[in-house]
Amino acid sequence: MAQFSVTRTTTPTSDAARKAALADPGFGRYYVDHMAIVDYVAGDAWQDARIIPMSEWALHPAAAVMHYGQEIFEGLKAYRRDDDSIWLFRPERNAARFVHSAQRMGMPELPEETFLNAVSELVKLEKDWVPTSDNEQSLYIRPFMVATEPYLGVREANNYRFAVIATPAGAYYADPVKLWITPNYARSAPGGTATAKCGGNYAASLVATQEAAQHGCGQVLWTDGAEHKWVEECGTMNVMFVTDDGELVTPELGQILAGVTRESVLKLASDHDLKPVERAISIDEVHDGVDSGKIAEVFACGTAAVVTPIVGFNSPARGEQQVGDGTPGVKTLEIRQHLVDIQYGRAEDKHGWTRRVA
Repeated sequence: MAQFSVTRTTTPTSDAARKAALADPGFGRYYVDHMAIVDYVAGDAWQDARIIPMSEWALHPAAAVMHYGQEIFEGLKAYRRDDDSIWLFRPERNAARFVHSAQRMGMPELPEETFLNAVSELVKLEKDWVPTSDNEQSLYIRPFMVATEPYLGVREANNYRFAVIATPAGAYYADPVKLWITPNYARSAPGGTATAKCGGNYAASLVATQEAAQHGCGQVLWTDGAEHKWVEECGTMNVMFVTDDGELVTPELGQILAGVTRESVLKLASDHDLKPVERAISIDEVHDGVDSGKIAEVFACGTAAVVTPIVGFNSPARGEQQVGDGTPGVKTLEIRQHLVDIQYGRAEDKHGWTRRVA
């Protein structure tokens, strides 16, 4: 396991400034005082694991990440419980997915223990930045890796940097969301990077999000790139459908991101009298199910958004549709509360998902 040296900042955030930031953190507005870094050099592997003061980086203008997009990232959270202890939620799943993303993007695999140690050590050092559980606030943690070698030839880089930064966070979506079913854009294609958590996937989604806003929607419902027939994801989240006969249906893995929250919700389904079902679901089935009431509830899930109720759709094919009575569904709210209660230590962690770090 990589041991991290620590160089503390000489200009820490004052208690008053940190308190003000935590009172209204938003998302990505404020950052902790330190960051964790490990560098990779081909032939020498990972080296110089360190925690240093947060600062800007200097990269050569020809750094490979700027030209060929070799970049991956993760997102997870640290939670302060009522006894002031600090916990992570399933960080080993993020570490494993980080390895998968690196493999797909032709990048070196970071040992999972190094990932976990970097996250844990940074959170321990910055524990005062972890908000209380009021309004479901948490410390959002962003591990990422970029190609740093200056080289304009098209090949995988030889040098990389892994880093972890963190920001206190409030609720990502304060209100239920309507989805725009875009006919013009796709998130993925067979053989593409759909299962990797890489920046290019998110950059390509932004124009579709703008399109959604133009049609009165807060996010996009993605369908497959070949036929625009099969449901894939919701914005940057996984999507789930609660049926009137007690199934919790979500698209199967293969062309979607293997969400940690998605996996957790499927595990919790039976506790809420729902049968988890992973299968292909067509957009026509969604339209018809919403119209008939067969689909009683819809929600999206992800680390940042937790569980977000979906209350309607808009599309060129069917116009505006309301899910149920247009308010968050009962099962949606039950599952959301159950998951959050596990994360904050208010419900029993039957699956061993949580890890104390401070």
